Amino acid sequence: MNPQDTPPTGDIGQDGPRYGLWQLVCYMLRLGTLGFGGPVALAGYMHRDLVERRHWITDGDYKEGIALAQLAPGPMAAQLAIYLGYVHYRIVGATLVGVAFVLPSFLMVLALGWAYTTFGGLTWMQSVFYGVGAAVIGIITLSAYKLTNKSVGRDPLLWGIYLVLGAVTVITESEIAWLFLAAGLLVWFWRAPPKWLRERGVNAVAAAQLPMAGGFASSLDWPLLMQIGVFFAKAGAFVFGSGLAIVPFLYGGVVTEHHWLNDKQFVDAVAVAMITPGPVVITVGFIGYLVAGLPGAVVAALATFLPCYLFTVIPAPYFKKYGKRPAIIAFVDGVTAAAVGAITGAVIVLARRSLVDVPTVALALVTVLLLWRFKKLPEPVIVLGAAVIGLIVYPLLRG
Repeated sequence: MNPQDTPPTGDIGQDGPRYGLWQLVCYMLRLGTLGFGGPVALAGYMHRDLVERRHWITDGDYKEGIALAQLAPGPMAAQLAIYLGYVHYRIVGATLVGVAFVLPSFLMVLALGWAYTTFGGLTWMQSVFYGVGAAVIGIITLSAYKLTNKSVGRDPLLWGIYLVLGAVTVITESEIAWLFLAAGLLVWFWRAPPKWLRERGVNAVAAAQLPMAGGFASSLDWPLLMQIGVFFAKAGAFVFGSGLAIVPFLYGGVVTEHHWLNDKQFVDAVAVAMITPGPVVITVGFIGYLVAGLPGAVVAALATFLPCYLFTVIPAPYFKKYGKRPAIIAFVDGVTAAAVGAITGAVIVLARRSLVDVPTVALALVTVLLLWRFKKLPEPVIVLGAAVIGLIVYPLLRG
């Protein structure tokens, strides 16, 4: 039977789900190979194909997956895929689907990492990334604007968190993980204060201890692979929202703190994530490769995606019961506002280092205008055009 002709039900009947596990795995493998457009687009493809067309997943299960992906830290699209694998095939389904979704883009960034380190000194490679890097600034600028409108809205408290995190990111050029948690707790206590807080009043706030995320400083004394593993595990465990949310976090650690990459290499790594299908977060594989070759790429990818996997499969059985509680919704809103503020700050930091001349500024502006004017214009088309422009312009400027 053709998968498109599968009967319209995503429920488990007496004979189990009406699709096979390997059908879902093959679908995710194909989506990871051909799915461009970032996390929102990938989530949209899953709804179109699995809910609307094939009826493998119910709309209710899909919405629960989206809600859990927004609540838990980690890349949204990968978490949604893992949750959909869990719906009917539990741990085995979640594991196989997660691997299938991430593996194609990981192999692509490995190939690009090898080419970058092998041919990075050649003019054609520098030219490509000269154009693509500028276009990426335009893409993430527009993404930050859309995320701000969608996530912050008109709430004064969320705007305050957004502006503070944006300013902190610009000033420190890094992401401070405990501020994200503090933002979530602040909105939670403001909108839906727990009973013990209402009873004890202000004294309870003074007694509360905010969780801190500074326990990783000792990793600087560990071997390089251990440093990579610890840093990227922290990135996977503390970054909420869109795949772009990881950009400021990675910049603070990879460039500012550890000095593994310079500014240009980091922007190139973000560019690689934009020109490859699958989750944007797969840029961690490229970064790991530049830092420590194939072992670094594997450790970085595993460390980043393991927390996202665990934060999906562990709470999945309980999410239907507790996911809609006001306290949890408020916490997610606070963390999301902080994440979007950090993304906006990171755009400013990267732009002032990457837009170094008139052509790069023009490319970034044209990218924003094109994506604004033509809503359905695929981002890879923009990136390809920027690469061609870079091949033409860069040699003329450096000639």
